[in-house]
Amino acid sequence: MNPIQLRLSECFSRVFPALPAEQIPAANPRTVAGWDSLAAISLVNVIEEEFNTPIDFEDMAHLDSFDAIANYLQERVPAGG
Repeated sequence: MNPIQLRLSECFSRVFPALPAEQIPAANPRTVAGWDSLAAISLVNVIEEEFNTPIDFEDMAHLDSFDAIANYLQERVPAGG
């Protein structure tokens, strides 16, 4: 995992504490119990705080997996940020 993925993994752990670490990279609403609209909002809030970057409301619908969120952050978070 790269640094952004490691930090994102920590965000997932905070929002989904019962999710085993080895399952986080494959996480999406179909594979994670409890990933509903409220959990998605909580996850976005945790990610925004961790990465100090806002996530556009319109983008949230497409951020439906660990990979999608990681790719989104790779494009927006400066190296080392």
